[in-house]
Amino acid sequence: MLSILLLIPFLGAFLLLFWPGQPVPGRMRVVTIVVLGLQLAWSLRVLLAFDPGDGGMQLQESFAWVSSIGLDYRLGIDGLSLPLVLINAGLTLVSAVCTRDISQRPRIYFALLLLISGAVNGAFLAENLLLFFLFYELELIPLWLLISIWGGTQRAYAATKFLIFTAVSGVLILGAFLGLALLTGTVDFSLTPVLSERLSMGSQLLLLGALLIGFGIKIPLVPFHTWLPDAHTQASTPVSVLLAGVLLKLGTYGLLRFCLGLFPEAWALLAPWLAGWAAVSVLYGSLAAIAQRDMKRMVAYSSVGHMGYILLAAAAATPVSLLGAVFQMVSHGLISALLFLLVGIVYRKTGTRDLEVLRGLLNPERGLPFTGTLMILGVMASAGLPGMAGFISEFLVFRGSLEAFPLATLLCMVGSGLTAVYFLLLVNRAFFGRMAITPPSDDPVADARLDIRLAAVAPRETIPAMALAVGVVLIGLQPSWLGRISEAASTTMAQLPGLLAALQGGGMG
Repeated sequence: MLSILLLIPFLGAFLLLFWPGQPVPGRMRVVTIVVLGLQLAWSLRVLLAFDPGDGGMQLQESFAWVSSIGLDYRLGIDGLSLPLVLINAGLTLVSAVCTRDISQRPRIYFALLLLISGAVNGAFLAENLLLFFLFYELELIPLWLLISIWGGTQRAYAATKFLIFTAVSGVLILGAFLGLALLTGTVDFSLTPVLSERLSMGSQLLLLGALLIGFGIKIPLVPFHTWLPDAHTQASTPVSVLLAGVLLKLGTYGLLRFCLGLFPEAWALLAPWLAGWAAVSVLYGSLAAIAQRDMKRMVAYSSVGHMGYILLAAAAATPVSLLGAVFQMVSHGLISALLFLLVGIVYRKTGTRDLEVLRGLLNPERGLPFTGTLMILGVMASAGLPGMAGFISEFLVFRGSLEAFPLATLLCMVGSGLTAVYFLLLVNRAFFGRMAITPPSDDPVADARLDIRLAAVAPRETIPAMALAVGVVLIGLQPSWLGRISEAASTTMAQLPGLLAALQGGGMG
């Protein structure tokens, strides 16, 4: 059942690559949407077969592959990976639906989307460390190509920076996995926390440090975040949806599954420092977002801040905080994808994302009123307004972390308040006021504000954003749907051998 989640997108990609005749963009897009629709349908089939009361791995598949080096084909799914598989299926489909006007190499473009979706599924389902690494690296080149070929004017710089950072991330993660095998004297790369118990604390801290930096680059956490704003700014809207909504979750998933899961005792020892790191990342991301003029860079820096909440929750490692981490991954995926879609609509209609230029887009006669309405909903969800997905996730994270790390949690709460500040600045500057857009000019003194009438947004352009908005509200009003899936897995992870005792003995109190 799980292997089909890999076969659907991979076979779809090969189908597009070997499609006979000249590639017609519309036909390539329709085939991709059909393939991704099948993937979403099968993901829901997996959801129906999943037992939410079981906190362990389910629907497991395994067979020997290259056993001499410890690489075996082992797949499994639990309450941590299932929500991310569903998010991947949904947001990849959204990316394909909102992709329009791809006249340059459409065959390769849509095949790369499918390859990324299959690789992400493989990473979330892998129960073998080397198999995870293969899927983790498999999405690197496709995403680099999507940015470097179909990106903005500075796409070469942004894509190269992304490639270098992510390559370093992969080297560190592979080094940690190989180091674990070397120091334990085994070639068994099965996903198990038992192996690390054979190591001294110094060895555990060394390997955990490599994993923390590797996944910290991918998340990204400060100071390894600098590739993200550039990548988002130059990437097209569908690629930004994938990057923020899905690919960043590979880092947070690795943080929970491998850093916490493989080295629970060393994790507990570093937990106070990790909580402090989370607070710094949240505050820096929020303050940097306030200083942005480009709407897309502001949303990108908001991701840096919101990813810090997951590190705080993981540092506390309580059942409630870990459940909050899962909620935060899902809610951030939906909310960030929604915001990037809406920023993309604004850019297509106005030709700019500059908050010093945009004004009055909420104007019902000449502006983008429906887009503005959805934007207000998105920023309210990101700021943690009750009734939205962002509120549930942040509440669970703060409630589960406050007792263990009160100072770090309070600082992260300040960062949550700053989210409202920078997104209110975005909404106030771009959507309220008199409808006017400043045309670009080499002479700022000669710039004059001109009233314009923007082209109306077609309903088909807002359907993906509306679907995401519905998901944000549904999770906010019915969090038990997601909580039922992940609660048992969160509780099981919080009870890893040695973790609870170590946290109680060494926490900040």
